[in-house]
Amino acid sequence: MVVKFIPGRGMYANAYVARGTILVDAGVTPMAIEAHRNTITHIILTHCHFDHIAYLPALQKMTGAKIYIHQADAEGLMNDNLSLSMHFGAHSPGIIPDMILEGGEVIEGYEIIHTPGHTPGSICLYDQDSAELISGDTVFSDGAFGRYDFPGGSRTRLSESIQKLTELKVNGLYPGHGIPVREHGDRFIKGAATLIQSGYG
Repeated sequence: MVVKFIPGRGMYANAYVARGTILVDAGVTPMAIEAHRNTITHIILTHCHFDHIAYLPALQKMTGAKIYIHQADAEGLMNDNLSLSMHFGAHSPGIIPDMILEGGEVIEGYEIIHTPGHTPGSICLYDQDSAELISGDTVFSDGAFGRYDFPGGSRTRLSESIQKLTELKVNGLYPGHGIPVREHGDRFIKGAATLIQSGYG
């Protein structure tokens, strides 16, 4: 299965269109997903930071899609401190999600995996059949991992989350920042697990 990569600009996060119907994260402009406006029915947020949710109101208006976020991050859609929107000279979008996630749900073939640490409600999306992981800011395709020094972050929980991801077979790894890899993504996840357990960062 092909995941459409929509690179983020500047400090803003990547977005992905999966199966043609799922938009993962909302830090890209409506123009960037214009070709998919009539097929997207779900907007799934990997977490509540502003670089991942900045264009949520406009994208929701354009597509009419339902918005999903983990219960532990839902408040960040309303709370400037939790979303870090003040760092962007902006405010949280003030949107109430349509669906609250807990982890373990399957949406269009993607398992929602709760991976707290970067934020309390960070999630990854995993397609077992294609061995593809959309990882948000939990782990990146260069073997690095997300920051844990923002409100609600936890190094211990992030380390545990990354360790959990090492148990998956992952070919394609699609992170919130940086360039995705299509093969051997699990190598980078294991590298990140080793790195954070070593005390780095």
